[in-house]
Amino acid sequence: MKIKTYGSIFSIAVALLAANGSYSQAVKYLSQPLITAIYTADPSAHIFGGKIYIYPSHDYDAGVPENDNGDHFAMRDYHIFSLDSIGAKPVDHGVAIDLKDIPWAGRQLWAPDAAYKNGTYYLYFPVKDKQDVFRIGVATSKSPAGPFKAEAEPIAGSYSIDPAVFTDDDGASYMYFGGIWGGQLQRWANGKYDANGSKTDLQKDDAPAISCRVVKLSKDMKHFDGAVKDALVVDDNGKPLLGKDHDTRFFEGSWMHKFNGKYYFTYSTGDTHFLAYAVGTSPFGPFTYKGHFMLPVQGWTTHHSIIEIKGKWYIFYHDTQLSGKTHLRNVKVTELHHNADGSIEMIDPFGGK
Repeated sequence: MKIKTYGSIFSIAVALLAANGSYSQAVKYLSQPLITAIYTADPSAHIFGGKIYIYPSHDYDAGVPENDNGDHFAMRDYHIFSLDSIGAKPVDHGVAIDLKDIPWAGRQLWAPDAAYKNGTYYLYFPVKDKQDVFRIGVATSKSPAGPFKAEAEPIAGSYSIDPAVFTDDDGASYMYFGGIWGGQLQRWANGKYDANGSKTDLQKDDAPAISCRVVKLSKDMKHFDGAVKDALVVDDNGKPLLGKDHDTRFFEGSWMHKFNGKYYFTYSTGDTHFLAYAVGTSPFGPFTYKGHFMLPVQGWTTHHSIIEIKGKWYIFYHDTQLSGKTHLRNVKVTELHHNADGSIEMIDPFGGK
């Protein structure tokens, strides 16, 4: 099995350039970091009350050695940012919620998302419980900037990482979640957590690739309403993508947006570092794979969100421009274009064509 490692190779190049002082002159970027006072990543962006709100991870250097499980991503709280428009200076609203304020949490507050319904804002977050198993929690606030108060227990039936909540035109909301490798999704193959399960499913080349999960949310936005299903990505013949399809298969970091009546399921291919998209006619899928729409960023991989602002579409993403270190990232934004045929125009994070 051959795994491409664009991000790892780039990280080595960054280190070498930084060492001889030519780093800043050698690398050109499509866009600049939005936030520089702290390290941020995994930006989930939304329009609430006419403002842009960003719900990112908060990276910091915990002194944990880097490993394949992602233990060096040892985040402890969330900051929420708002800006009046694209190009405006973001406002840091401070700590929205801290690890110590989540009764059931153990460690590692990874990529969050947010939603609004019936006068309440909801913050969804993955964190390992006290048995070191990733679950998804929910916290509420009357303000999009927080602070947020966590529910006493994780969402029943939740697991793994990267919750992304999409509300359809009819008001129904759905959560997409999951990530393999350190995100533990591969350990839930039989519906129960297997602590001794495979580190990844990347060795299963000829089996269908593990799928992101999708589930409808209850009206109170705090529970699952019905069974968790596979958000299946298929090829043009309706066949599931395989484990060996590293350039195209789902790995982590899903998002959903709707364009011209179609559901665009977007995600990271993980170990090959692309952002990919697949299109369906239902929020549950299946989704037909269409291609890549963002080339690898500087760093290991990226995690994104896509929103419409005043008739234009934007992608919020991250890289490691400020630090050159995989676990100390910075949020960015750039315009995203849908072509007339419904395809998404390719984005090069280094500004090339």
